[in-house]
Amino acid sequence: MATTAYMIKQFGVLSVAKFFGVIGLVWGFFMGIFLAIGVGGMATAVGTQMLGVGAGLIGWVMMIIIGGIGGFISGAIVAIVYNIVLGAIGGIEMDLEVKS
Repeated sequence: MATTAYMIKQFGVLSVAKFFGVIGLVWGFFMGIFLAIGVGGMATAVGTQMLGVGAGLIGWVMMIIIGGIGGFISGAIVAIVYNIVLGAIGGIEMDLEVKS
């Protein structure tokens, strides 16, 4: 099979930001679970179980929101830096095969 060399000169900032935002949401979901377990466990040790459940759920939701927003912003920064720096000096070279 023949391969063709392509060069990525520029990324769409919004596209990369959305992708990183989704990754941030997933990260926030899992880290929020650990946070909720930790907060709930600490509250149970003190003797305020229901307060711990509420704080754990709020922490879980906040981690998802913060992860999504942080991922979106960091994705935009990564795309802008790529477009400025690597786009000017050649970009990323890829060899693609034609699927038969």
